[in-house]
Amino acid sequence: MKQDINLGYLFFISFVAALGGFLYGYDTAVISGTISQVVQQFGLSAMSQGWYVGCALLGSIGGVAVAGMLGDMLGRKRAMVISAVLFSASAIGCALSASFNELVLWRIVGGAGIGVASIICPLYISELAAAEYRGRLVSLYQLAITVGFLGAYLVNYGLLNYSLGATADGSMWSTVFVSEAWRGMLGMETMPALLFFIIIFFIPESPRWLFAHNRGTRGRTILKRVFTTDTAARTEAAAVEASLARGAGESADWRLILKPRLLRAVLIGTAIAILGQFMGVNAVLYYGPTIFEDAGLSGSDSLFYQVMVGAVNTLTTVAAMLLIDKVGRKQLVYWGVSGMIVSLLLIAAYFTWGGAMGLSSIWLLFFFLFYIMCCAGSICAVVFVLLSEMYPTKIRAVAMSIAGLALWIGTYLVGQLTPWLLEGLGGAGTFLLFAAMCVPYMLIMWRCVPETTGRTLEEIEKYWEEDPKTAAATAAAQADSL
Repeated sequence: MKQDINLGYLFFISFVAALGGFLYGYDTAVISGTISQVVQQFGLSAMSQGWYVGCALLGSIGGVAVAGMLGDMLGRKRAMVISAVLFSASAIGCALSASFNELVLWRIVGGAGIGVASIICPLYISELAAAEYRGRLVSLYQLAITVGFLGAYLVNYGLLNYSLGATADGSMWSTVFVSEAWRGMLGMETMPALLFFIIIFFIPESPRWLFAHNRGTRGRTILKRVFTTDTAARTEAAAVEASLARGAGESADWRLILKPRLLRAVLIGTAIAILGQFMGVNAVLYYGPTIFEDAGLSGSDSLFYQVMVGAVNTLTTVAAMLLIDKVGRKQLVYWGVSGMIVSLLLIAAYFTWGGAMGLSSIWLLFFFLFYIMCCAGSICAVVFVLLSEMYPTKIRAVAMSIAGLALWIGTYLVGQLTPWLLEGLGGAGTFLLFAAMCVPYMLIMWRCVPETTGRTLEEIEKYWEEDPKTAAATAAAQADSL
């Protein structure tokens, strides 16, 4: 089968969709380098600071809530175009904002773009990728997110150093890149956003969406470009049509998720999506520089540390991409989450005893890097792969929207509450809480989620059609065999 796949074409269309992940990552991480500047310029309180960070996440919740509907009604490709427009408008608007409220408004617009992209882009890649490459190709989206993180950290670090060495002269350039460098940090997203908008028009619509909307002829034409032989393309088309035939008479309707066996899959996906956000990763990504500054580092040093966090995040994601279709999704989670628990306990111990022991802040950096390595190699690499392949074609977009909505609600709460947690519980209490949240995540992955590595979307769909007790026994047997 491998020799029947047009890997070059498949990689190109996956790369284009993954650009949405780059914008997601940039838009999410760029905020970390602007917090102290925006807080100082607008005199923000701790709760207002949390609102500045969390407002984009509120937009993401809105974007996720409508992403499934947009993906089903307009198609995956047009939904990605909408997200590109939202990203572009947000970047320009943030750079030119005249007040804090206007800045918040444009951050919400960008958040809506994140929400749509976070559902549609991995979904699109999953629906086009062959089973044996699906994990790696959907992980390309996660890799793009981490590259977006790293890009944002590098831009933040570079612009901060530029602004410290330049003289403000009152010009527009000086305002955006010198005296109010946070504007340049947020505005630099415009270039990749416009590139994403343009290049989307060079990729096809998802063939599975076309089949589900009675456009099989066009869907077969696209499959013939994905596969190098007519036989392979016909086999894939037949599998998709057979899957849709099992639900004959059912349109792509959100009410289908209320069917007990499909609802089980949605609830499990929702649980792993929201729990993953309470394990600390976004607190590190959003508030890393603030935490480092509180540990005694200067502003530029804290941003440089965050660049190192982004670099480790990216390199570990590359390693996870190479492993995910070989060792399996669940195995990565078991090892990675175990490491996350250890690293979170070490961070908590540093905040408790590090000062009394005279430990250098380098130890805190090391513990953070270890945490990011474990997280990027496990839950971050796996979550979008699992969510994009867990559900039947007719409810996939809507079900992903529900799981994505839970994910972004969790992300919003973490972004909004982290300053309050750090004030109330301190660093030690906050990171102990994150460590505790790793335990239920591990249990759900062990007992409820099947191993999907190497299985076609149609084979995974059949799993969820099994009796719940049989399906649970299957997942447990897979877990015990690892």
